[in-house]
Amino acid sequence: MKKTIIGIQFLFVAFGATVLVPLLIGMDPATALFSAGLGTLIFHLVTKGEVPIFLGSSFTFIAPIIAAVDQWGFEGAMTSFVGIALVYFAMSALVKWKGLQLLNRLFPPVVIGPVIILIGMSLASTAVDMAKTDWILAIISFTVAVLILTFGRKMMKLIPILGGIAAGYIVAVILGKVDFTSITGASWFALPTNVAHPKLPVFSYEAFFFMMPIALAAVVEHIGDVYTVGAVAGKDFVKDPGLHRTLLGDGLACLSASLLGGPPVTTYSEVTGAMQITKVTDPKVLRITAVTALVFSVFGKLNGLLQSIPQAILGGIMILLFGTIATVGVQTLVNNKVDYSESRNTIITGTMLTLGIGGAVLGAGSFSIQGAGLAAIVGLFLNLVLPRSKKEEPDKEAEKVPEKTLG
Repeated sequence: MKKTIIGIQFLFVAFGATVLVPLLIGMDPATALFSAGLGTLIFHLVTKGEVPIFLGSSFTFIAPIIAAVDQWGFEGAMTSFVGIALVYFAMSALVKWKGLQLLNRLFPPVVIGPVIILIGMSLASTAVDMAKTDWILAIISFTVAVLILTFGRKMMKLIPILGGIAAGYIVAVILGKVDFTSITGASWFALPTNVAHPKLPVFSYEAFFFMMPIALAAVVEHIGDVYTVGAVAGKDFVKDPGLHRTLLGDGLACLSASLLGGPPVTTYSEVTGAMQITKVTDPKVLRITAVTALVFSVFGKLNGLLQSIPQAILGGIMILLFGTIATVGVQTLVNNKVDYSESRNTIITGTMLTLGIGGAVLGAGSFSIQGAGLAAIVGLFLNLVLPRSKKEEPDKEAEKVPEKTLG
């Protein structure tokens, strides 16, 4: 009984972030909950039930998904989600074949850091546009989330998104700024929309390759979380069951989410923090969390409630969230002591940020790539071709891996 209660509690820690992503990109939040629960169970099956991880909607892909839906429509964007899964599969095979050393050599912090910065900054204007629809609600949700992050204790500190949205929503209800139509029109129990009425991807090779460079940042974050979870649990999951298995499990979870019409999923550091506080690291508890997500996904009224949240409240949370993501990129560069007295590092970071922020587009025919995706490809290329000085040690440079915050 105790494990069940803790498992349900862990879902509330991840709940705000898991449903925020689909709300921001126009997807069904119930489908996101369903795909998160199913993806987590798939992950545990692949990793032999040994790794205590919960997979939820990934913030990394918010900006690219919005761009993909704009360009190719929802069904076309689903093709790009399949591309994300293939990146995980390829990295899993690479780690199995050559170990982590080659992966670190190809994607060092000097490449991954700027990609994460660009992901965080790419939706800055969107966050402000949503917030300015009602600055009062936006400021309230932002302020409460900041207060929880700053002064929260134990489990409370892990739910800034949920707390900020809840506070903003309560004020919106008091001020009469909530449209309850989505709640009153919803059934009490119903399968998630995309599960009940599945949509098949409409293949587009442009969409297929569009998301792949961004997936590299998600892979590096995955590796960081696996190390962190291992430290909390006192076990080396990189060796047993192996990083290749965790990457494969995450890839299969992303594939299942994409076929269900949900956002790609990723490991959640908030849940890892909850495990550290409660001292509960039993993988069975995380499987209870996954089953709870599946159960919550069929509550139609809950889905209606989520869809009634005013845009300004989400905008206030986004202002905090995307700035935080960008600082994770900065933290990646600082923690790994990237040396900017080395001209190659300055060239790589400067070129990536200029292309990403400047809106450069590279294309041929109907295919084009831009933003963080283009920056990732250019950074990877420069990292491989620019000569290293004798004092640089590439193997040690990538020894540390970034940890995620807020999902």
